[in-house]
Amino acid sequence: MSPSPNPDPAPLDGLQARIRHRFADPGLLRRALTHMSFLQDHPTEPDNNQRLEFLGDAVLQLILADALFSLYPDEREGPLTRRRAMLAKGSFLSALALEIGLPDCLLLGQSEESTGGRSRPAALEDAFEALVGALYLDAGWSACRDIVLGIYRDLGVRLAGMEDLENPKGRLQELVQPAFGNEALRYVLLETTGEEHARSFVSGAYLLDRLLGTGRGSSKKSAEEAAARVALQHVRNEGLPPSPAKP
Repeated sequence: MSPSPNPDPAPLDGLQARIRHRFADPGLLRRALTHMSFLQDHPTEPDNNQRLEFLGDAVLQLILADALFSLYPDEREGPLTRRRAMLAKGSFLSALALEIGLPDCLLLGQSEESTGGRSRPAALEDAFEALVGALYLDAGWSACRDIVLGIYRDLGVRLAGMEDLENPKGRLQELVQPAFGNEALRYVLLETTGEEHARSFVSGAYLLDRLLGTGRGSSKKSAEEAAARVALQHVRNEGLPPSPAKP
């Protein structure tokens, strides 16, 4: 049997530069990047990244829990759990993997390579978690935590962006409520067009009588969410208007 090929060192060097850690044990990094399909073509390869993925998932959960616990000292368990789930969900981890250039570093079998495995979200998510596991074994808890949080950068900014997309009405309410109360924000259906089977709706997000944004959708709910996203962008750019004077 021929020996397993060595990956091009340039992507690995670039990856280590981007995460600001050079592995003392390069074998750990190689294993973190080895997809299970690679062993089908290279049976002399010692292992794939599944065990490191298992470890990395647990380490990542603890890193995020620890960071969120400090970032939101007054938050209850439920919101903290929800925020951790957002930061650890597969689609977000695969996006982080793209940011640090993991696709270029993966070791894939020929079949997986030919069917687009290098950009497959599940493969990128697994590799990211395996990388976290490898960092933990190579650098220890403290350094691993710092490296991972460096990859995430500002957790508050990351969460704000995700919450704006996933729950725009809730996020807008959170911004408005302290100054204006619970009833100041409302959504008004402004327009309905199209045949019954293909309706299009336009809704407006109003703060008291002030229109903050409009949005279009295939349902009233999606139109309101679209309007809330526009309103959120407006509030982030312009700030909230002055709150009404109390009698």
